[in-house]
Amino acid sequence: MAGETKTVQVALSERSYPIDIGVGNLGSVGALLEQRATISHAVIITDTNVSPLYLSATQTALQKTISRVDAIEIPAGETSKSVAQADQIWQQMLTLSADRKSVVVALGGGVIGDLAGFIAASFARGIDLFQIPTTLLAQVDSSVGGKVGINLPGAKNMVGAFWQPQGVLIDIDVLNSLPDREYQAGLAEVVKYGVILDPDFFAYLEGHVSDINARQPDVLQRIVARCCELKAYVVANDERETTGLRAVLNYGHTFCHAIEAVTGYGEFLHGEAVAIGMLCASRLAERLGRIEAELTQRQDALLSQLGLATKMPALCHDALIAAMQRDKKVEHGRLRFVLPDRLGHVELVGDIAEADVRESM
Repeated sequence: MAGETKTVQVALSERSYPIDIGVGNLGSVGALLEQRATISHAVIITDTNVSPLYLSATQTALQKTISRVDAIEIPAGETSKSVAQADQIWQQMLTLSADRKSVVVALGGGVIGDLAGFIAASFARGIDLFQIPTTLLAQVDSSVGGKVGINLPGAKNMVGAFWQPQGVLIDIDVLNSLPDREYQAGLAEVVKYGVILDPDFFAYLEGHVSDINARQPDVLQRIVARCCELKAYVVANDERETTGLRAVLNYGHTFCHAIEAVTGYGEFLHGEAVAIGMLCASRLAERLGRIEAELTQRQDALLSQLGLATKMPALCHDALIAAMQRDKKVEHGRLRFVLPDRLGHVELVGDIAEADVRESM
């Protein structure tokens, strides 16, 4: 049964939108979307994992206010964020007679949010998008902020756009259906927010490990809302990564994306690679004299208590460095990393010796 909903506003002038965070509120999606736009056709894009769990309920909720609701189901997994899969969806959108008044409803985790968002941004030169994230990682990170895209074989998220949704609906109840591994992977991004922006939030996580592991709804609603508030602040102040502020959200991600690329996007979940990447970045900050070892140890302890591995796997460092050279933060061929100088504050740092990067791994 739905309880009190918390709304976080993403302030982007005429493109502002709400994030509605509740417990058992999936059934309100039709009414919420009706408040945001006049729509007669919705295309739900989902995957084979989410479809049997939440597609029917989402269709029913949308049909209360939208006359025509279609669905496109794709294979689950990071490998679906591809040019080939996008092309298949574009063709299906044509078959469904989608037009510029249709809305794409992204129902799923980060892969679906990124891919469906890219479809919305590109089909008919851009149509409305609504996000219903069903994983913790997507709820606290990828569904908010308008970054959409697909992978190239050698580089993650290299083709994409900034395309803000009309709104985001987050139902904490859906997290109960997540396998432990998927849930734990999402917690890496949660911890990230504490490291980069909010030391009090980091301390809150340290003090509520048992509740988090038990998926207590009230604790999770508070955690998700705080992460969304922090991301909304960053996005409102640096939507398109022009001032450098939004780069703080990529803490650990240079290492993370290299791990994912070298392993073919299939061996590690994104959050698992983020956890490893954060520890690599923290060790790099230690080597550069920016932080004390205690900060790295606190991150390691919290991530470990939340069920995440923190050790770099046995991968070829040459291959990892080569993948990092394709990172979007590279400038003039020089690697740049988001590194902490204290808990709650990170900066984008360049001119780092490759030897230090290798040692941090």
